[in-house]
Amino acid sequence: MNFMDLSNLSLYKPKMEYRRFGKTNKNLSVITLGGMRYKHAWNEPRHEVPADTLEECRETVQTALSMGINHIETAYGYMKSEHAYGKVLNDILKIKRSSYYLMTKGAPETADETRRMVDDQLKALKTDYFDFYAWHGLNDFDRYEAACKKGGPVEELLKMKNEGIIKHVGFSTHAPVEVIIKAIETDMFEFVNLHYYYFFQRNKGAVDLAQSKNMGVFIISPNDKGGKLINPSQKLKELTNPLTPIQFNAKFLLANPAIHTLSFGFPATSPFDQVDGIFPISIPLSEQDAAIKYNLDKQRLLDKYSDFDGFCMANDPSGINIPEILRFRTMLKCYDMKDFGVYRYNMFQENDNWFQGAFPTPEKLAQIDLTRCPAGIPIIELLKETHEALYKPKDIAKH
Repeated sequence: MNFMDLSNLSLYKPKMEYRRFGKTNKNLSVITLGGMRYKHAWNEPRHEVPADTLEECRETVQTALSMGINHIETAYGYMKSEHAYGKVLNDILKIKRSSYYLMTKGAPETADETRRMVDDQLKALKTDYFDFYAWHGLNDFDRYEAACKKGGPVEELLKMKNEGIIKHVGFSTHAPVEVIIKAIETDMFEFVNLHYYYFFQRNKGAVDLAQSKNMGVFIISPNDKGGKLINPSQKLKELTNPLTPIQFNAKFLLANPAIHTLSFGFPATSPFDQVDGIFPISIPLSEQDAAIKYNLDKQRLLDKYSDFDGFCMANDPSGINIPEILRFRTMLKCYDMKDFGVYRYNMFQENDNWFQGAFPTPEKLAQIDLTRCPAGIPIIELLKETHEALYKPKDIAKH
């Protein structure tokens, strides 16, 4: 195996930039090494890590460190990921614990379960403390109440912070913006992991609120759920030229000083060779980057309904996720982003707090509350059109 000299990372002279992660006062690299997508990672049992998974993890960690990345993120829910990092960081590469920051996540439902889970995670990651621990998947009001209830899991995490086991407590969320804001307003958390991208700016209010409270802001999956940017349409590549879509999206996000770090899921969703092109970061956007944004914004003029985001029809009684379907439609109509639309559209699940949404079948369409739809918006036709363009039966969608 070809190992880098981990005793002197300054030899690699990375272009990486760093930001203070809100009130935690930790200087994090603006790119975080995510840990969700290692090969075989989702196979049971979680503690048995195959040799090729370890090798992929080792190569990824080694390259990330050489690029100046100092923040590694994983989760109990990522199955083998914690065990892979534990072995690679401590047994294979033998990296000094104080040379990187470590974040993990979990969704325990009680105080006792919290203690047991964190203890298991400490053992898996072969460490005696976590720099950051996020309650994972605070995705709706029910999960918000379960996490933040008196005597509940977040209070137990805060006790563990007082004991030095966890340095900083936050939450990770796929929730609607009103849930995120309610969680931020509890003042129980020091950081938030959320979705916010050029192609999804709905959570801007939550980002602003977090900034007002001096919270760390961590952007989840900007290259995958932010538009499947590793495999962009030809049109999107032309619109962001001379940058790649991954580079433009990162520059767009980091032009906001409220945002501190972006999760890159190396190697599956974020090629290492694109990272250097993100720097230097300009606040506000440079003339070149602002011109790219202008051209991207103009594309929305190609479709008369692209500016109707449908959030006035959120939580519709039909169970259809109207705002998200309309977002996919705009990305398809204005940016030729069909691959992304097919990928995400077919992940909808009814009564699911990670990506909730019913498909617009005739039965579901008949249940839509049309009184909330502005005059002049043919919502039924727009939903049908998008379903026809993006839906794939399960046996087809797998291929």
